[in-house]
Amino acid sequence: MPRPSAPPAASPGTLRFSVLGPLAVHRDEQALNLGPLKQRIVLAMLLGAANAPVSVDALTDAVWPEEPPRTARKNIQVYVSALRTLFAEDERERPRLTHTGGGYVLRVAEDEFDLLGFRSLVRAAEGQPPGPAAGLLRQALDLWQGPPLGDDLRQSPRLAEEAERLQLRHLTAYESWAEAELELGGAPVVVEGLRDLVERHPLRERLRSSWMRALSGSGRQPEALAVYDDYRQLLARELGLEPSGAMAARYRAILAGDAQVAPVSPVVRAGGVGPAGSVRAGAPSGGGAGPGTESAAEAALPPDLVDFTGHGEELRYLLDLMEDSGPGGVVLLSGPAGAGKTTLAVRAAHLLGGRFTDGRLCISLRDADGCPRPLTDVLAELGERTGRTGFSGPGAWREWLAEHHALVILDDVPEESAVRPLLPCGGRSRVLLTARGQLGGLAPVHRVSVPPLGTAEAVQLLAGLVGLPRVRADREAALRIVRACGGSPLAVRVSGMRLAVLRHVPLREFADRLTDPDGALDELTSGDVSVRRWLDRGWEALPEECGRDAGRLAAGTGDGPFGLADAAEALGCDERHAVRVVEALIDAGMVTSPGGEVVAHAAQYEMPHLIRLYARGAWHGAPVLTAR
Repeated sequence: MPRPSAPPAASPGTLRFSVLGPLAVHRDEQALNLGPLKQRIVLAMLLGAANAPVSVDALTDAVWPEEPPRTARKNIQVYVSALRTLFAEDERERPRLTHTGGGYVLRVAEDEFDLLGFRSLVRAAEGQPPGPAAGLLRQALDLWQGPPLGDDLRQSPRLAEEAERLQLRHLTAYESWAEAELELGGAPVVVEGLRDLVERHPLRERLRSSWMRALSGSGRQPEALAVYDDYRQLLARELGLEPSGAMAARYRAILAGDAQVAPVSPVVRAGGVGPAGSVRAGAPSGGGAGPGTESAAEAALPPDLVDFTGHGEELRYLLDLMEDSGPGGVVLLSGPAGAGKTTLAVRAAHLLGGRFTDGRLCISLRDADGCPRPLTDVLAELGERTGRTGFSGPGAWREWLAEHHALVILDDVPEESAVRPLLPCGGRSRVLLTARGQLGGLAPVHRVSVPPLGTAEAVQLLAGLVGLPRVRADREAALRIVRACGGSPLAVRVSGMRLAVLRHVPLREFADRLTDPDGALDELTSGDVSVRRWLDRGWEALPEECGRDAGRLAAGTGDGPFGLADAAEALGCDERHAVRVVEALIDAGMVTSPGGEVVAHAAQYEMPHLIRLYARGAWHGAPVLTAR
């Protein structure tokens, strides 16, 4: 059975491959002529999955995204043959470009290929003190020679996705390097580079924060304060918002003459904590990859949203997990209904397309009515999506995962038992789960919590749907709308879709409708998309006792965070029982703990706004619990 080729060791005089800038191949100092555009697209695809097979179907789709000619397979063979000729001197010592049952494999060593070197250096910097981290990240950034892959190759949608993913990694690495340098007192070293990046990404707060700190650390406090003022005016002009509390704190610190304030949006990698308090657990190990059916699996991936907004930190962390976790890694995205879990998973799958040579697929573990699907039905669909007649059982599906290099999204997991038989036992495939609850019975698994959208992100999403001029005309109403949606991307999107149709309805009037707790959920409907229907499905899936407790809790606590004593009073029980009820609701995705891990008696809990409205409406005054 085919296995991925081991990366060869480089030797003097061999080839050097580059994608962190224009696509290029050098032998010593001599640049090689890589041939016509279609041949270069084939080469870029092979490099994007270096040392792993790329199927002919995937290459065909990259070269001819619309309608491939009847001679496509033959043409691919011609392009591969030309590349082999180009590498001929190297091929005499060891085969570099080979064909396996899974497709074509281009074998490159880490020190032969700039992208592999970049990824290795960035990983090595994680968890290091500022000095070593800054040095490693600087080496990684020095490998870049311009926009990845160049402009011409981005005509291929597959390579455009790959270039976007690489640019995201570059920006994140630069931010991390700048913060490490600032910790070392190297403000003058980073200040001008940050200026250029802020000009290209004016709303990226992490960059602005570092630029302010760098200017202040270089003795240019007035300019640092001006950066904040410019940012504040930009947010007010474009979105009607104020800078975050962290940015305001940095501004006040600079005014007071203290530039040493923590970065605005750090994401701690080493030690296991990611966005929103998510915990990185270990992953099972294994190996192996084999024949691919890219086109069949690819057909099962939903389209990416062109107006994807928010959850940037979670997306970057998710991309890192998918690329860097151990073989057979499983990642769980958890959050309440409408939080954007599926959208985030699909976005990551699109950006990672070039990495998974045997395809990407997404299937739901619930039916159209929200009921859990039988395992036999799920296995039948997995078989169909992977070009088979079906899988005889979970063992056959796990064998397929172990032999292939695929990304599988198992969406809307109802409980652990529904998904446990479908998880890999090794191999190079990755499985992304989405669920409302934490699925605490699954281990080991990487867990990423999907939080509500921030106010700025929610207004940006609304403006993209109703038009920026309409939001600018009544910024206060736009803020009221997104706050009434509780940061739910689904609710904001439904609001925008409805307002885009109801052009005669002022934003202020719609905001008034949403702030009426008795009618808010009825307003969040556009065509066949309904927030209430979405919440119905989640509520019906709850055990009866859990739903009853959620109703009592929603009716007995006010909006915003509540403590354990508040929960006990609302439930009519002692705190010992209340903590079990609250934790059960957290596991069911009905309650969150916005403060992260805290001692029980100091804990603060929260019920998402729309879930609270729904639960209050569903609560019909059942008898109050007695203390247990």
